[in-house]
Amino acid sequence: MARSTWNMRRTQEMDTLKNFKNTLFVDIETSSGASDFSLLSDKMKELWVKKAKNMVNPANISLEEMYFEKAPLYAEFGKIIVVGMGFLFVNKEGEMALKVKTIAHADEKTLLTECISFVNKTYKSRELTLVAHNGKEFDFPYLCRRMLINGLEIPKSLQLQGKKPWEIIHQDTMEMWKFGDRRSYTSLELLAELMGISGVKTDLSGDQVNRVFYKENGLTRINEYCLEDVIVVAQLYLRFHFLDLVAPENIVKL
Repeated sequence: MARSTWNMRRTQEMDTLKNFKNTLFVDIETSSGASDFSLLSDKMKELWVKKAKNMVNPANISLEEMYFEKAPLYAEFGKIIVVGMGFLFVNKEGEMALKVKTIAHADEKTLLTECISFVNKTYKSRELTLVAHNGKEFDFPYLCRRMLINGLEIPKSLQLQGKKPWEIIHQDTMEMWKFGDRRSYTSLELLAELMGISGVKTDLSGDQVNRVFYKENGLTRINEYCLEDVIVVAQLYLRFHFLDLVAPENIVKL
């Protein structure tokens, strides 16, 4: 590549990076609120059964068994156990780099309090843009609902109630891929493979998280899984903006 072309591309990347200074890449991992259906209050058992009756159940398992499988998907019956975050910056060599960190805790209120503190301290502007895969249908509303349930004030950047769709500045890489097609879900793993992005974990999948958390006491493993997801979301977002991926040596894990 000619030096003038390289310099032009580098300038373009740095200009684009300025637009990402208030961008935070996010991923969450969730579990069921309790390790077993039997531990729920009588009222919560009743409400779960009422909800689960309308769920697709191809394995024909009992509604009680379905709690362990499906409760993590619903903020009313699940909880957040890991929040992963990442942001782009320019390193000392003048290259685009990515810092990623996770907050993991079995006590959800402690986790969310730390997460809110980080966001409020680091991003004082209400113009913070969150980016996640399937974030608009899962991560963003789940975070808000669990903060509310725990009696925590939702950061201004996440106060989405009453906003019109075009007033929400947060980005969703799955939505960016749809191009108006609403027919199917496209996994982060599939998009990463299509775009030539490495780093997608293979030893753990979302539907295994609850088992690993409760049966294997594997929060550390889930934490690493979430961290890798944040990296992939960031790289995918760059690819969608026709920018070079962050080099592996420029990814900093805090």
